[in-house]
Amino acid sequence: MSYTNSDFEPPRPRRSPLRRPLTVAVAALVPGALLGWGVYAAVGGSDDGGDAAGARTSSAAPSGGAASASDDAKDPSDSSPSAGGKPTASPSESAPAGASGPLKGKVVVIDPGHNPGNFQHTSEINRKVNVGTHWKECDTTGTATNAGYPEAKFTLDVAHRLRTLLEEQGATVKLTQDGDRAYGPCVDERARIGNEADADAAISIHADGSGAGNRGFHVILPGAVHDGDADTRAIVAPSAELGERVAGNFLRATGSAPSNYVGDGTGLVTRTDLGGLNLSTVPKVFIECGNMRDDKDVAQLTSGTWRQKAAQGMSEGIVSFLRG
Repeated sequence: MSYTNSDFEPPRPRRSPLRRPLTVAVAALVPGALLGWGVYAAVGGSDDGGDAAGARTSSAAPSGGAASASDDAKDPSDSSPSAGGKPTASPSESAPAGASGPLKGKVVVIDPGHNPGNFQHTSEINRKVNVGTHWKECDTTGTATNAGYPEAKFTLDVAHRLRTLLEEQGATVKLTQDGDRAYGPCVDERARIGNEADADAAISIHADGSGAGNRGFHVILPGAVHDGDADTRAIVAPSAELGERVAGNFLRATGSAPSNYVGDGTGLVTRTDLGGLNLSTVPKVFIECGNMRDDKDVAQLTSGTWRQKAAQGMSEGIVSFLRG
C-alpha cells in the first residue's frame, strides 16, 4: 500500500525508546532467521502526512493492465498452477461444507487492500469517514509498479491464495471485498466486517509505494489507543503475537528480508494512526509485502510463484497464532 493511501499515512521519523526482544514463539518458528533482532514499536505520528524516512508521498495511478518483469503479472487474478498456486473457488465467505482441520471453528477475515475499481470512483473514495480518532478519506487507489501493475490486483490475488490455504485448514474465511463491488469498502467498513464476523484473526494485505532502493516487507501492529470510538487496548497483545508469527513465517517462506526503511530491520512497526487497526475489536495486523517502486521487489511481487509463497507464509503465521 502506498504511504499516500487513506488508511496508511507514514509515521514520523521519531522512534519509541521502548525495545523488547523478539518473542520465543517467532524464534522457534524460524530458528536462527530472526536471531539477534530486537523488536520495538515505532509509534506513528499525527495525521499530517509527514513522511517516513525515504518514503514516497505520491503513487502512480493504477491501470487496468498489468505489465511487469514477470509473465505471472499479466493477469494478477490468475491462480492456476502455472502461476504458482492452486485454482481458487468461486467467491465465498466460509469454508466448504464439511471442511475439517486444525482451524475448524475458527474465523479469519482477509482484507485485500484497496479495490481495482477505486480509480474510477474518486469522489466516492475521497469522502471522509470517521475512523475513531479523526476523519479521513474512505479509501484510495493504492499504488502500482512503474509498469502499471496495481496494488489492488496484487492484494486480491494474494488474498485468494491465502483463502484457499486457510480453508484447507478448516477455517471459515471472509474477504472484505472480492472484486464484487465497484469501489471500496471504506476503511471503517473494513474494520467493521472483521468485528461483525467476530474474527479470531484479521489481516490486511498491501504492497508499499516507497522510493527505489527501499526494499523488504513489514508487518504493522496496532498501538494502544483509547480515544473517541477507538479502543485497541484489548487487542494490542494478541495482535502483536499474530504479527510476530506472520512476520517470522513470511520471512521463512519467501526469503524476503525485513524492510530496510521502516522498523529498524525488525519487520515490525507499531502504528496508532490507522483507522483499520484503531477501529478493530479483533486481533488484526497489516502486512506490506514489498515495495512496488523498487525493481528487485517488483520482480517478486509480480511473480505468481512468489505470491504463493507469500500467501503460504501468512497462512502458516495465522495457523500458528490460532493454534497457540
